[in-house]
Amino acid sequence: MALSNDDSPVYIRLRGTIAAGILRGEYRTGDQLPSVRALAAEHGANPLTVAKAYQSFQDDGYVEVRRGVGMFVLPGAADRLRVAERTRFVNEHWPRIAEYIDLLGLDVGDLMERERA
Repeated sequence: MALSNDDSPVYIRLRGTIAAGILRGEYRTGDQLPSVRALAAEHGANPLTVAKAYQSFQDDGYVEVRRGVGMFVLPGAADRLRVAERTRFVNEHWPRIAEYIDLLGLDVGDLMERERA
């Protein structure tokens, strides 16, 4: 599961894929992320688009670049990313989801029970 939707720009979808990997523990502190070329090939994306996604992680302080070596996950990245993604979910996604639940006349409690079953 990525942390973006299909309507998002490609670099946002790629960022969501990497973010989900960090949150799941697929990429831990000190781990090297896939190279720009490798990720571009894996997702059929332009390397410049992947570089843009990676740059956003660097700008946000989740990864560091080691020149000539690659991108590495910084300590605390997963915790800080989780806080940021929770905030984004509550502020951007939840209002639309809650509105849709209400529109359909669904009960949140029933939905939660269903998920646990």
